[in-house]
Amino acid sequence: MKNSNITRKDFLRNSVFGVAGLAVGSSFLNTATASTKTETDSEIKTLIGKNYTLKNVRLETGFEYDEGEVVRTKTELFCIEISDGKIKAISPNKPNASVIDAKGFLMLPAFRDMHIHLDKTFYDDWHAVKKRTGGVKGMIALEQQILPEMLKTSTQKAEKLIALLQSHGTSFARSHVNIEPTSKLQSLKNLQKALENKKNTFGAELVAFPQHGVFYTDSVPYLKEAAKMDIDFIGGLDPFSIDGAIEKTIDFTVQLALDNNKGIDIHLHESGESGVKTIDYLIAKVNENTNLKGKTFLSHCFALGKLDKTRQEEMAEKLSNAQIGIVSTVPFGNLIMPIPTLMKYGVNVMTGNDSIIDHWNTFGTGSVLQKANLAAQLYGQATEFGLSRMLKLATAGPIPLDDKGTQQWPKTGDKADLVFIDATCSAEAVSRMSPIRMLIHNGNIV
Repeated sequence: MKNSNITRKDFLRNSVFGVAGLAVGSSFLNTATASTKTETDSEIKTLIGKNYTLKNVRLETGFEYDEGEVVRTKTELFCIEISDGKIKAISPNKPNASVIDAKGFLMLPAFRDMHIHLDKTFYDDWHAVKKRTGGVKGMIALEQQILPEMLKTSTQKAEKLIALLQSHGTSFARSHVNIEPTSKLQSLKNLQKALENKKNTFGAELVAFPQHGVFYTDSVPYLKEAAKMDIDFIGGLDPFSIDGAIEKTIDFTVQLALDNNKGIDIHLHESGESGVKTIDYLIAKVNENTNLKGKTFLSHCFALGKLDKTRQEEMAEKLSNAQIGIVSTVPFGNLIMPIPTLMKYGVNVMTGNDSIIDHWNTFGTGSVLQKANLAAQLYGQATEFGLSRMLKLATAGPIPLDDKGTQQWPKTGDKADLVFIDATCSAEAVSRMSPIRMLIHNGNIV
């Protein structure tokens, strides 16, 4: 803050109840007592603490149809009571109640970035990508040179990157974190510090990611050690092109996940026959070890985009039966991934920003709502119904209305991970990438 004479009470009142929101720079909250100038700090904390109520909250309630086509999304205003990080009650609106005013903004599930690298970024400094040679192995050589210097500030950089995600309505991320002989476990430890500092307003799950290959560089001992730490998934990278052996690498990854009760999330860029063989082999391993169903993911999975339509449908059905999800970063250059086909067969499809201002890519914005917008454009989802379905990519699953227009979110007891958007409905939010007005994580107003 430039004005050093402002009191803490004035700061709280202005940033939370009045002129400007801290994270998103826009007016949002107001109470009947905000202008009395008589509240104590403890009273302010009580209003925005573990228990509070919001009025004038816009929720989607159903679809309107014309000749069988969805032409509009119906909404109404409600009161939402938050208690201990959950939605305690949803009740008819009370516009005159002395509670926090949501001003008619649309409430949606908070966004989730399901593929990002929080542990290595130049973010808040500008570095264009250097001309790369040698493909992924060339980038591995580059990382071996630059990671020691990046690790010196990686905790602070991660915190700034998390703040960027929050400003775009995201309160949760799945972050891949380098586990390899250069950074060993330091990248993981540095990111865990950042997440600890942000724990009240941001959540994450971590993937122990052998960015330099499992066997191409000897990452095995570090992966085994990381698997016993506070991580959620065992990662992988192009088993054939990097490690030279699909079965050996997948077998190691699966066994490490089983031994430590972790999930699996493998980067698969290979778009040829080796990519298809990797998918098939992983499906077989998951079907053999059914406790991995619902806990196994393939990131990118570009091989699917090279298949003809019949084979895409066959593969989508196999992935769905094995409950293997696809985490896809949008766009994909000249490659058209079969996201609508995957969704049709019930495959869990999610998205994320992947790289944001790092040595791999400079185009990440921090917004997964933008990813939903790009997918809608790419696949021609321009109708009210189609746009509303694309919201799944930003929320990683939950959306307010099911395909028949029945309200399925929010429900009493749901986690209070909420984003408020200046839009009339989710279709408009996706189409216009509507402004984010407030973010709530685990009941805490960010």
